Amino acid sequence: MDGGVLENVKAFLIDMDGTLYVGKSPVKGASETITFLREKSYKFRFVTNATRRSRRSLCERLKGLGFEVSETEISSAPLATARYVIKRARELGCEPRCFLLTTGDVHKDFEEAGVIITDDDPKFVILGDAGDNFTYASLNKAFRLVLSGAELVAMEKDRYWMGSEGLMLGAGPFVAAVEYAAGVEAKVMGKPSKDFFELALRDMGVKPEETAVIGDDVISDVAGGKKLGMKGILVKTGKFREEALEKAEIKPDLILESIAELRVLV
Repeated sequence: MDGGVLENVKAFLIDMDGTLYVGKSPVKGASETITFLREKSYKFRFVTNATRRSRRSLCERLKGLGFEVSETEISSAPLATARYVIKRARELGCEPRCFLLTTGDVHKDFEEAGVIITDDDPKFVILGDAGDNFTYASLNKAFRLVLSGAELVAMEKDRYWMGSEGLMLGAGPFVAAVEYAAGVEAKVMGKPSKDFFELALRDMGVKPEETAVIGDDVISDVAGGKKLGMKGILVKTGKFREEALEKAEIKPDLILESIAELRVLV
């Protein structure tokens, strides 16, 4: 474990699900690590592809698990998507009307941003992790709307995530189904997209080479960050799998048992 690779790091992008907590339980030592980074004046943002909760709900959940956090410190895929839709609609000269397929209260992030949620002539079809709302009927509606000219946008395209009962399908397989059926490629706004990471970096006012991304996904977290010039730290909590690490073309700069080990490296 070589902490020397973090010598010039001034900021961190920290994954949430699987890195700070797994299911309903916080990772041991994670909250103490966040407090440590704050005391040492490191800049950081919590970055997440979670699309079942609004940013406010995510903040409340972290606080409930013992983390010191403010809402503005959370950079989420839904927020990045809402900002993209508003910007894209302005470019196209149309209203930001979208068909939103997800679950939970994440719709609040879109409504607060000024996005119109409707299935009446939407200009965008937005997919997130809809859980049980992924049905033949809902996916077929998304497919037909895309064929009719709506732009397909994926809040994230993760294959799976670690829930309290084990691995769970993410939005990725369902996004891929609509892409394949409609013959289009979705605009992906969550990790590992360049747009997502650049938004978080701008928010902190730091450069990629001054930043490290920490997460349990070697592709979405580590590879996504390293492609922009950040350091990549992989933790063995959450959905970490040795076989995924072995197959990865882009390897992490550091591998930690958990985020708790970060305190001895910075």
